[in-house]
Amino acid sequence: MTKARFYHAGCPVCVSAEETLLQYLSPDVEIEVIHLGEQPDHVAEAERIGVKSIPALVIDGNVLHINFGAPIEALK
Repeated sequence: MTKARFYHAGCPVCVSAEETLLQYLSPDVEIEVIHLGEQPDHVAEAERIGVKSIPALVIDGNVLHINFGAPIEALK
């Protein structure tokens, strides 16, 4: 099964991306949504993976930066 992580911080850009994009992923994709504002312990993990800005979708290690809500540094 393919796993995906959607990183965001709850801003309007992030919420819009989540509502719009995630519905188009295959039902076979296991999606984990990580709200970095509520789960700040995941910021370092997101950086290690390669997330530079949020919202971002990571599928099989590939980081897809979606629009531009905020740089990852703003969440530290």
